[in-house]
Parts: sequence; C-alpha cells; structure tokens
Amino acid sequence: MPAPLVNVPVHLVTGFLGSGKSTLIHRLIDQKPADERWAVLVNEFGQVGIDQAMFEERDDLIVKGLPGGCLCCQLAFVMQATLVSLLHRYRPDRLIIEPSGLGHPAGLLEVLRGEAFEGVLRVEDIVAVLDPRRLDDPRAREHETFRDQLTLADGVALTMVDLATPEQRAAATAWLSELWPAKRWIMEAPHGALPLSRLIGQGDTGAEREVGDSHAHRRLREAASDALELTGVVLDEFAAVLPEPGRPRREQGEALGHATLGWRWHPGERFDLDRLAMVLGELPAALRVKGVFHTDAGWKLYNRAAGAVSLTGSVWRRDSRLEVIGETDRMPDVEALEERLDACRLPSPSTA
Repeated sequence: MPAPLVNVPVHLVTGFLGSGKSTLIHRLIDQKPADERWAVLVNEFGQVGIDQAMFEERDDLIVKGLPGGCLCCQLAFVMQATLVSLLHRYRPDRLIIEPSGLGHPAGLLEVLRGEAFEGVLRVEDIVAVLDPRRLDDPRAREHETFRDQLTLADGVALTMVDLATPEQRAAATAWLSELWPAKRWIMEAPHGALPLSRLIGQGDTGAEREVGDSHAHRRLREAASDALELTGVVLDEFAAVLPEPGRPRREQGEALGHATLGWRWHPGERFDLDRLAMVLGELPAALRVKGVFHTDAGWKLYNRAAGAVSLTGSVWRRDSRLEVIGETDRMPDVEALEERLDACRLPSPSTA
C-alpha cells in the first residue's frame, strides 16, 4: 500500500477573464523538475471547456478540466470530490489550480483548507495575474471579485506588459503597492514568464490575507449544495456525448452578471479558417472568445482576450469547440451567430 500523501504543495493562479492565467501556467510547466509529477486543475466559467485543450497531457503532467461554473461556488462540492479522486489516482508532487476568472478565492480556500484535505494539501503562494491595462476601466477597480483576487494574493504577476504603455505598467505597480496586506512580490511576467523559484518553498501562505466571502458566490454555493443533495456528484470529468455531424451541441449559462455561450462540433467536421477568423473577429471587442477548431489548415487554437488575438496549432483532437463569454447584456444574438458559424463549415467529402 502506498504511503499517504502529506502536504502536497498547492498553488492558486487567479485573475480576471482573459488575464493570461493559462499562459503563465504553461511557462511554469516548462520549468517543472524532471523528477516531479504535476497535476493541473483548470476551472472555466464557460460550459464547454476550452482551456483544458491548451494543455498536452503526458506521464508527468495530469490536466483535469471542470467547466460549467466557478470552483468557489457552483462547483465547490464537485471540485472536492474530483480532487480526492485525482490525488488518490495520480499522487502528484505538486498541484496547480486555475479558478474561473469570475471565481472568488475565499470559497476555494475554504475547501482546500477544510477537513477533507487537512495534512494532505498545503496552500503555498497564491498568484494573481493582472493585465495592467484593465485598471484603466473604473469598473474593474470597483469589481468585488477583481479586488478580492488581488487582495488575497501573495504575489501579483503583470502579464501582457508588451501591450501596455510604460505609464500603465507604472500605474498598476503603484496601485498594487497600496493594497493591504502588502504583496510579497509584484513583478512583470511578459508572455507569462514567471520564475518557478517565486513559488517553491514559500510554505503555507495567504493565511494573513483572508478576505470576506462574496455574498453572490455564497448564494450560488448554497444552491449548488442543495442541487447535489438531489442529483448526487458526477465524477466523469464532465464527459459529454460526441455531437453528431452537422448537429452541433449548444451550451449556455449565466451567473454573476456574466453569460457564456458555447458550441461543440463533431471532430470530423472542418471549418474554413479564413471565414471563421472573420466571423470571430467581428464579435464585439469586449467579449472573451476562445476555441479549438478542425480547419482546412489543421487543428487550430483561437484565443482572444483584451483585444489581442492568437492563432496557434493545437494537440486537441476530440472535437471542435467555441466559447464566448461576456457581460449578460453584451452577448451576441445566439441564432444569428450560430448561422454564421455554420456557414464557415466545409462540405463533408460525401456531400462535396
């Protein structure tokens, strides 16, 4: 019988929608010691789950996705059960958790420091990821979850600094320096480049940075608890039925003033990349857009955040997916967008 797990280091990487959390985690993985096995738990507010497709699993890296709400509230009980299963099955040396961009850290810490994981997990540095340009929006500074993510963090990584002006970068550092409790560190992380040494060996942290829970998140957590009493916990990693060719599956959700709209297509269906990029590019700039598609140029990962678009190759092959997230009153017309996306699909060989 294997020895029980003791004090497995856990790092939280928080940050608002589109701040570059996944990119930063990728850069940390690049620095992983060869003799360690890491587990990454990726939570998405969206319903279909895109971020998991950005990671390539291997023997020394386990990636689990939990889409469909926030770990801190709607998925808090599912997360606990998933973590128990993950720790028992894979026995990682280190765990990185990426909460939803709308997730409130207090509820997540309540789970990680609860009886279920006492002596098993040790919360180390909590990292908040911040795009300096976001502070230009007064609504961001006033947003409860946004501020609490930064207040609770031990350190703050400034991402997308190549897109920010020197004045924006200096203003962000000055604003963060005024937060209380003071940050252990504030540093620029261009393209997500954060030294792993910033996180290792810091011990149990964040205890002195406790913040009050969000009333909105707590209500969602209580509602989720009531629902689970009726339906039970499902531990199938949100496995979804494969869509039929020509019949994409649409998923929608709404909470915390934001809405999510997503689709999944059969992996055999292909898209015209040029037409698809045009349709996605015409969506309102305020929307968070990400997807993985089987195209005439191969499998591609599309990512748009804070006005910046990237298109890269993808190792994902299970299906094509799209997720659009935004404030509830700024979402596009569902039927019109689905029709435009359908026009981007290439004819199948049998019908061409």
